[in-house]
Amino acid sequence: MLMGNCLLLFLWCLLDKSFVSPLHSSSQSRMGKEQHRNLMAHRKHGMMGVHRVKRGWVWNQFFVLEEYMGSDPQYVGKLHSDLDKGASMVKYTLSGEGVGSIFTIEPSTGDIHALRSLDREEKPYYTLRAQAVDVFTGRPLEPESEFIIKVQDINDNEPKFLEGPYSASVPEMSPIGTCVTQITATDADDPTYGNSARIVYSILHGQPYFSVDPKTGVIRVALPNMDREVKEMYQVAIQAKDMGGQLGGLAGTTTINITLRDVNDNPPRFSKSIFHLRVLESSSVGSSVGRVKAHDLDSGKNAEVEYSIVAGDGSSMFDIYSNTNTQEGTVILKKRLDYETRKAYTFKVEASNAVLDHRFLHLGPFKDTATVKVNVLDVEEPPVFSRLSYSMETYEDTPVGIIVGAITAEDLDVGNSPVRYSIEWRKDSENHFDVDPVEGTLSVSEALDRERNAEHNVTVVATKVNNPLLSSKVTVTIKVLDVNEFPPELAFIYETFVCENAKVGQVIQIISATDKDMPAVEHRFYFKSPSQTRNRNFTIRDYGNNTAGVATRRGGFRRLEQSMYLVPVVVEDSGYPIQSSTGTVSVRVCTCNTDGSLISCNAEAVFFPMGLSTGALMAILLCIAILLVMVVLYMGLRKHKKQDTLMSSSEDVRDNVIHYDDEGGGEEDTQAFDIGTLRNPKGIKETAQLQKIRSEDEPDLASACVSKEDSEDIRTYIHHCLLENSTPPYDSLVTYAYEGEGSVAESLSSIESWVLEPKEDYRNLCDWGPRFKTLAGIFKEHECKATEKVENEAHAEALKDRLD
Repeated sequence: MLMGNCLLLFLWCLLDKSFVSPLHSSSQSRMGKEQHRNLMAHRKHGMMGVHRVKRGWVWNQFFVLEEYMGSDPQYVGKLHSDLDKGASMVKYTLSGEGVGSIFTIEPSTGDIHALRSLDREEKPYYTLRAQAVDVFTGRPLEPESEFIIKVQDINDNEPKFLEGPYSASVPEMSPIGTCVTQITATDADDPTYGNSARIVYSILHGQPYFSVDPKTGVIRVALPNMDREVKEMYQVAIQAKDMGGQLGGLAGTTTINITLRDVNDNPPRFSKSIFHLRVLESSSVGSSVGRVKAHDLDSGKNAEVEYSIVAGDGSSMFDIYSNTNTQEGTVILKKRLDYETRKAYTFKVEASNAVLDHRFLHLGPFKDTATVKVNVLDVEEPPVFSRLSYSMETYEDTPVGIIVGAITAEDLDVGNSPVRYSIEWRKDSENHFDVDPVEGTLSVSEALDRERNAEHNVTVVATKVNNPLLSSKVTVTIKVLDVNEFPPELAFIYETFVCENAKVGQVIQIISATDKDMPAVEHRFYFKSPSQTRNRNFTIRDYGNNTAGVATRRGGFRRLEQSMYLVPVVVEDSGYPIQSSTGTVSVRVCTCNTDGSLISCNAEAVFFPMGLSTGALMAILLCIAILLVMVVLYMGLRKHKKQDTLMSSSEDVRDNVIHYDDEGGGEEDTQAFDIGTLRNPKGIKETAQLQKIRSEDEPDLASACVSKEDSEDIRTYIHHCLLENSTPPYDSLVTYAYEGEGSVAESLSSIESWVLEPKEDYRNLCDWGPRFKTLAGIFKEHECKATEKVENEAHAEALKDRLD
């Protein structure tokens, strides 16, 4: 490395002059001298910078070695301008990245030095700007120019595997050269300079199984027929070295864990050739008999084993189920076992792989077989019926005690115990049958009724005499056959109509029938008219399919003559004995259109034979109702105009009434008015009689004289009560509105109270003081008017008599 650095430094010294001080042609030298003379002239006249001066100095990139360990600053290069004639008239300045901290320049000579060691991996180059200025004025002699100082790389970084350690896999039995994986190392050194970043891969550990490509880092299989079942995991160490693998290069290592993936190269094998199993004869169908297992050295899907029973002795009685989790074969029972029939079974089981790899079929068949022997163990069992279920039939009129059928059960065990029969009692059902405990015959114990229960389910229990705890049950279904005991009836209550213009033979209704009896095959009904009566209007047509039609025997039906016909229908069944009944079809006569569509069957057809519809009839009735309402309203308005209101009557005294307070005597004042009259108009008569009695008993007020002493006491009492405004009255103040003329209770107003008692004299009101003076004048005016009216009537009668 030291020799390389010295060689680079020597080359740098040789090229330093060409990099820093470029060669100039004679014309460029003359141009430089001319520019210098112009520069001196401008200095004298103070006109520096007025004219553009062509740049007379250029340079390329500068280079600086990284990781420089010298004590003095590292020399980078030299700046020089054609305007610099060595008279110290030009000053060089430097600006940009790292100026002052990393790079410095000698102002008079233009020498650039690096103050500290640089690392290319941190920053590969620096961009700086240089300028030549006048020493005295500080004005730029030339435009500022930019240049780059590039850090020269040295091999100071080893290759690194950023993602290690690695994991990879390859199928077992792979041929040589099979690619396993590829790894890549990175070097932080400059790949464009020297061999610092040129990496070469090599294998340190893992031979002879694997190899690595020195340039690409691809790892491949180097040994054939590597078996996973022998060794599954391999650890390989890989080295990456820079400088092209030469001596002195830096190196980095990593580890790769390579796993051999399984392939199906091993068949399943049973651990033994014969498996012995035992099973109870009472085991249910589908229950497990035992397990067999074949081992496969492969793993995963390649180790899955499928089991099957080879066709032969036991294939009909047993089946085998493959468990993918445990890789076992479970033998299950397909049919019921019977120790007395057969005590042992022998069959073969085959184990094979579910997934085959055709590349290894040449290694042999990927299956194995074993023999399974199953011994049946004897179990004491309950009696067995000859059938799984029994079905019987009997007629509903079968007498009690008649045998319906028989059931049979037997003990199949070696002991052959006798069997006893019984019926299982159920609380929610009626027991209509008995069973003979020894023979097993079923007989009727109660009367049967098919209409109530058409089918009976009886459970018969068979029990072993030697072991009563062992019993079995069977269901016996007894179907009750029907006896023709109910007559057929019409299916519905038929109500139909016939048009007045119906033709002869027209079918107006289709009828059918029902029967409560249950026929053995199918119902067959016959329809006809009663033979004892002859119907001249309608007849019955039997269609032969359990339906019939009601047809007319004549035309010209008239609703005015007869609006309803009752047609008798006789229905017979085909049972034995034959049952029949007579039904009735109601036929109404209706008005129809010419096409036979119904118009009306209601009463308006009688009153409007011309054919008015219901809508037209409703319109006519509505018009009549409107006219009646208008007449009633008109009469009511006329009557209302004739009535006189309170304000228009002859007793209108509004102009004379100023203020009037009438306080009654309270609830105890029973002489003032009768409150019951307001609630019951019938009390008017009683009130009138009471007033008549009062008018006859009381003396005339005109002749009565109130003493001045009593009058003075009354005035004092009234005056005292009027002054006590804050004290509420202890009697009740009752106000009645005008009820109008014609009221049953008459007017209750106190203003018209003089009409009920015309004989009372109110002239003594003058003696009550000035407060009642106005009221006394009102009654005086009424008396004058009444007197004048009487005189006028008397004068009119006298005039009439004179004319007569």
